[in-house]
Amino acid sequence: MSDRSNLLAEPAKIFVSIVLDGVGVGDAPDAAAYGDEGSNTLGHVCTRERPHLPNLARFGVGRICSLDGIEASAAPIADFGRMTKTAAGKDSTMGHWELAGVIVERPLPIYPFGFPEELVEAFCREGIVDGVLGNCPASGTAIIAQFGEEHLRTGKPIVYTSGDSVFQIATHTDAYSLGELYRLCEVAREKVCIGEHGVGRVIARPFDGQSGNYHRLSAARKDFSLKPPEKTLQEYLQDAGVRTVSVGKIASLFGNVGFDEDVKTRGDRDGVDKTLEAMRMASQTAIPTFIWANLVDFDELYGHRNDPAGFSRALEDFDRRLPELEAALPTGGHLLLTADHGNDPTFPGTDHTRERVPLLLYKKGEGRGRDLGTRSTFADHAATVAAYFAAPYPGPGTSFIP
Repeated sequence: MSDRSNLLAEPAKIFVSIVLDGVGVGDAPDAAAYGDEGSNTLGHVCTRERPHLPNLARFGVGRICSLDGIEASAAPIADFGRMTKTAAGKDSTMGHWELAGVIVERPLPIYPFGFPEELVEAFCREGIVDGVLGNCPASGTAIIAQFGEEHLRTGKPIVYTSGDSVFQIATHTDAYSLGELYRLCEVAREKVCIGEHGVGRVIARPFDGQSGNYHRLSAARKDFSLKPPEKTLQEYLQDAGVRTVSVGKIASLFGNVGFDEDVKTRGDRDGVDKTLEAMRMASQTAIPTFIWANLVDFDELYGHRNDPAGFSRALEDFDRRLPELEAALPTGGHLLLTADHGNDPTFPGTDHTRERVPLLLYKKGEGRGRDLGTRSTFADHAATVAAYFAAPYPGPGTSFIP
């Protein structure tokens, strides 16, 4: 970490990026290759549910694409556009890595029919467990409802995956302590999910409760992530003396690489609260600060569960909080809203959808927004954040600010 003492005489510079997880805007040029042609998360939710989003409309969300019930503001206060993913796959890890300037052309492994026998056998051998339950793509709540009772009776962990490159392990707190569950995840990460089976994340999914009324303990969830193969935006920022703060699951997607502080959250409302707190703390210092937050409820609670009504409510909840984020931003500060992929709750299946993502950049004190057009890569985000802090950044992408 470089010495930041020479920066204390300068005004605070704050850049806040918020990933609205799964809020795609359709029209990906390669959607058909992923079986996602016609998907449009935000467009279809607006058509189906007509959410009231006046603050996002002020920012210019209605200028990104046609949205039923959303005004296309003639004078948006934020720069507006959309970004196109160039990395392979449509999972959270690859999306966030590209936002950080790391573009991986080979997709991480996914398992639409469950994990191969040799992988499960290796997990049982290395983890010293007598078999597993599940071993299929599934909703977390559904699979613990299905296998929870048998899990408690046999002690076998529940192993499952999703449309993401993930190896998820669910155990009841009466059968495995959190420490024991985390040990199983470490074994899977370090000895099993490697090489050709190097999934993006091994995820601990503890739960409690009784049969018919199990509850996932989201606050105790823990991700064991693959580390990026190249240097990330946040590492370049650290080299330049910028403080980097992760809010939500961001740091976990990078194996905790490149963050000075990792703030955990309990849902999106808490995520906004923690982001506001980080902004206020940064404003009290003269240390340049990059705050990167992920709001996961759109994806985890509503997209994967085909719940457009819930997705709509989550959008309205965030829209109501947007003025607070504006107010907390110091003059000259930047607030960027985007996504990592789509998760169209009206589309067949429960997987992520290959879509372009929104781009809204609010610059406090700079007036009317500009049309940023359709960007060719998510890495433009990395180039832009680096340019804001005047940090050397040799990676891909083109900044959309001077």
